[in-house]
Formats: sequence, structure tokens, C-alpha cells
Amino acid sequence: MAGTKDYKAIVAVIGGRVVEPGLLKEAEKAGRVLAKHGVVVMTGGLGGVMEAASKGARQAGGLTLGILPGEDISEANPHVSIPVATGLGIARNVIIARTADALIAVGGEYGTLSEIAHALQLKKTVAGIGSWDINGVIPASDAEEACRIVFDALGISGDPGHNK
Repeated sequence: MAGTKDYKAIVAVIGGRVVEPGLLKEAEKAGRVLAKHGVVVMTGGLGGVMEAASKGARQAGGLTLGILPGEDISEANPHVSIPVATGLGIARNVIIARTADALIAVGGEYGTLSEIAHALQLKKTVAGIGSWDINGVIPASDAEEACRIVFDALGISGDPGHNK
């Protein structure tokens, strides 16, 4: 049926391309937990946190959406189900913030800060794991806590820690 939503929400997992291994594990875990709860996992489609979150989601049978900065869908990491080549460079961060129902920031530098800022301006919930310590970002100690924060904000039931 047209217009029927087969997913509960779209949650963006945002973060840098180069991060410490512990944060990559948390990003992968976040993708897995989100997917197990019927959430579409959206990322910037490239490597690092984006690839780890997409990998976790796909391993859990989830759908991943990659909003790419370039014009070539072949730039997407191998775990992206649906690559979207925007040709917009970093301006694609606005698309990510606008499309996501909530965001989980894992580490990250200025590109991640940009996505956080846009999301907060749009009144979206942003949970942060080892990310920017700024007003509006809800700190989380790990992926389960970050998922619990976004699930609570979005009215999604279920225990994130139950689906490790």
C-alpha cells in the first residue's frame, strides 16, 4: 500500500572517518541495535563510524541509507543498502539532519559538529558517545544507552541492551 511505513524511524549514526577502534565498535553496536528494533540506519555512507554503523545494521538484517557527498554511488561503503549520491559535498549534512528522526553522534570532528548543529536547530534528539560536549547533545556511555535515549524520544519500545 502506498504510503505505508515499514519501519519505525530513521536514525542517523554520525561520526568521523578516522576514529579509535573502541568508538567503531560502539558505532557497529548502535547500528545493530537500531536495526533489530526496526529502525532504518542512515549515515553519510563513507568509512569509519559510517561504515561501522552500516555494517552492524546489515548484520542484523536492517536497512541502511547512505547520503553521500559526491556524485558517484560507488563511493558508498559496502554495507549501504540504498546509496544516495548528492553531489553536495558537506552540504549533504543538512539532508542527514533533516531526514533523521533522531541522531547518534559517535566521536567526530567538525563535519559531525555541523550535523549536530543542524539537528539541534531542527529540534531533533541527539545522543553522543564520546562526541561533542555541547548544550543539547545528550551524553551516552555506550551504544545501548544512546539507543535508549533515541528510542525514548521517538516512542520506540524495547530494551536496547537485550539485543546485543
